[in-house]
This record gives sequence, C-alpha cells and structure tokens, in this order.
Amino acid sequence: MNAKSGNTVTVHYTGTLDDGTEFDSSRGKDPLTFTLGSGQLIPGFDSAVVGMSVGDVKDVRVAPTEAYGEVKEDFTQVVAQNGFPPNFDFIVGGQVVGQSPQGMPVVATIVSLDEQASTVTVDLNHPMAGKTLNFDIELINIS
Repeated sequence: MNAKSGNTVTVHYTGTLDDGTEFDSSRGKDPLTFTLGSGQLIPGFDSAVVGMSVGDVKDVRVAPTEAYGEVKEDFTQVVAQNGFPPNFDFIVGGQVVGQSPQGMPVVATIVSLDEQASTVTVDLNHPMAGKTLNFDIELINIS
C-alpha cells in the first residue's frame, strides 16, 4: 500500500540544514503521526511522504517555497517596550510570543533594542524562513 492524501501516516524523521546542522528529529522519541494533505505539516514534507510504502526510507530536500517561505523584509515591526510584561528580559536573537489581531499566536525574533526610544524591533518571519530543509524520512505506518 502506498501513502496517499487522506491517509494517516506515522514517520520517523531527521531534519537538517544544508550545513548539516540538525534542527529537529523524532529519532529516539515517539514517531510523528499526521494526516497527509491536511495542511498539518509544511507542503514539501507532506508531498515527500505521498507514494511511500511502509518501511521506505527517503531523503528529500525542501526549498523555502515548500517549507516556511522566503524571508519577507517587510516582516519587521517596531514595538514599544511597555507593551511587554513588566521586567521582561529583552534578549537580541531571543524569541517572543504574541497574538495576531485575530487572536492567533505569533512568534517573533528580537532583532534590536532602542533603549532611548524604549522600543524593540522584532522580525515576524518564521525562524526557518528562507532556509532549504533536508529530511531523512522513514514511513512506519499507514492507516
């Protein structure tokens, strides 16, 4: 049986960047279970599993357009520091979680601080935006 859209599949995977840095893995942990074609995962990972059979192992390279998108330069925003909780520890390069106007969680990376203006510049791009991702995928189950 080959995996197709609508199937619930279980995989083990390891994700690396082009320089070999591992950014995520299910190895040594519980495998990942998801429904193909449901939008639960990045499109490139999802489509890589389509057509696989139980026991198959596949290496796939996923371009930014099929992962977290390209970096959008206009996704930075200057925010007043008083909009953060009291005693918030502003760390350049650190991540903060906020809410979109629709109430959805938004993760941003602190780019810079301006102590004189009491502002912080945040980047709303996904931390993996603009990166090509490499996955080693093993299909364990199809249901």
